[in-house]
Amino acid sequence: MVVLLARTGETRARVTVPATALAQAIRRPECQDRLARLIRQPTTDVVELDRLDATNVGRLLAASGTADVVDAHVVICARRRQQRVATSDPDDLRLLDPALELVTV
Repeated sequence: MVVLLARTGETRARVTVPATALAQAIRRPECQDRLARLIRQPTTDVVELDRLDATNVGRLLAASGTADVVDAHVVICARRRQQRVATSDPDDLRLLDPALELVTV
């Protein structure tokens, strides 16, 4: 993850963090120094779970037979922005979208 964050800083690549994923990750703030730095970067966008995304998340969960709102929001955001997803849990995301480009960290 350190290398990935350094690389995005070097290339000024846009990074998307769904607000739902941020909420889940920040439950242990003492372990989230890198995340705190990442979300302060000018190239990082924190995406809210608005009405449209909530509807799309619900539809994706219904279609996949799964129940993790955070994972589905990650997939919806990645699809919209055509971005890869950095994750430590690729299996759950693959259930939602087998074609999603994942970077396992």
